[in-house]
Amino acid sequence: MPELLKLYRWPIIGGVTGLVIALLLLMIGFWKTLVLLVLVGLGVAAGLFLSQTGLLDDYFK
Repeated sequence: MPELLKLYRWPIIGGVTGLVIALLLLMIGFWKTLVLLVLVGLGVAAGLFLSQTGLLDDYFK
């Protein structure tokens, strides 16, 4: 079974992502979903930036 999950990992991730976005669109509407996705994207970008630059490493040590 784990071999099957490993083989189809990306299609499964894509399918689950599509399902979540579809549910969000149906439950909260287009514009709220769009704002949510943009804010999540900005959060990921900020996290990657802080991880790569190490700006907060000294603060949390």
